[in-house]
Amino acid sequence: MMNYINDNVRRQDRLLDEKNATDLLHSGEFGFLSMVETDAKGSGAYGIPISYVWDGGKVIYFHCAPEGHKLNCLRDNSRVSFCVVGQTNLIPHEFTIAYESIIVRGTAVLDISAEERMRALKLILDKYSPNDKVTGLKYAEKSFHLTTIIRLDISAVSGKTKRVIS
Repeated sequence: MMNYINDNVRRQDRLLDEKNATDLLHSGEFGFLSMVETDAKGSGAYGIPISYVWDGGKVIYFHCAPEGHKLNCLRDNSRVSFCVVGQTNLIPHEFTIAYESIIVRGTAVLDISAEERMRALKLILDKYSPNDKVTGLKYAEKSFHLTTIIRLDISAVSGKTKRVIS
């Protein structure tokens, strides 16, 4: 299981319990992957929305093209954070938003075996296209050489929520 640590969350009254955090990590449609970018212009932060799948343990997988800025950033610095936001509810007359979110910290790994890459693609199909797995597997096999899988080894997860009764 993942290392769920809420000790550093400033608002201890808004902690998301571990069960709801794991439910959110399992069911979230996408998250925001945050990286450090280092290039000729200097260094800064770089974040992108990305679909993902959690293996139920200590690993999250992403898939992408075999080249690009994201991969360059990860080659330069493999430490990342990944944020998933669940249900939100804007409550304008109370000047607030009800929400739930988690932040995952960890290390991105680019060099994984073909077997693990295919296992990750099957997990992605299970999550996003469960009714089209046969076609999806054929597509995955056909485009396998054009697909990079990034493994995020989870080191810590924390979560917050704000519940509003109006």
